[in-house]
Amino acid sequence: MALPEYEKIAGLNRSLGQQAPANLPLIEESVATGEVAALYNHFRSHFGRPDVPGILKCFATHPPLLQHMMDLSEGLIFADGHLTRKHKEMIATLVSHQNACPYCFDSHAYFLRMHGGSPQALAAIQANDLHSPELTLAEQALLAFTAKVNRESHKIGPVDVEQLQQSGWSEAQIAEAIHVATLFATFNRVANAFGLGSQGLLTLFANEHADEPARQIAEERRTP
Repeated sequence: MALPEYEKIAGLNRSLGQQAPANLPLIEESVATGEVAALYNHFRSHFGRPDVPGILKCFATHPPLLQHMMDLSEGLIFADGHLTRKHKEMIATLVSHQNACPYCFDSHAYFLRMHGGSPQALAAIQANDLHSPELTLAEQALLAFTAKVNRESHKIGPVDVEQLQQSGWSEAQIAEAIHVATLFATFNRVANAFGLGSQGLLTLFANEHADEPARQIAEERRTP
């Protein structure tokens, strides 16, 4: 089940590389043995990615937890569910930015762009401008709710849920939004505590698509 963004990473002409975390060492692929090595191999073959991301390596000291996190990520994050992949990446990007996690923000802002998020929508999320016209009214409501889940979950009440339902979101979608937001709050804290830094994926995407506005203008001029 090679994911489009992982295929993109695998097809790059240059190596992205991975910096060693600043605080705690990881079990790297070159030294992994036994169950951890088998899980790493499964990840690479199953997702079509040339390497295992640093966030997963943070769980490798406890192989059952690593397996659980791999399964959870595949089933909840890297797949459409009650929420689309795009909306999940919006939530992941917002929560990671709020929690000052450069590793997760960079990765999931990149995934958001890969799944159709506009640069303007991403800029609005990064600026915490959740009422930006670059976001639909439903997205504004969803992101405002997940921001509250991330920062003030103890203040969530029935009114918050009702307002989100009035914006068109179902109970199942609201529940999934909570799951994604709180899972990323965990990932953010793990990545930051281990000392994982940005991989530079978002910069890479911006560089590769820098000429898109020029192409769009040219296409518009050719249109009768």
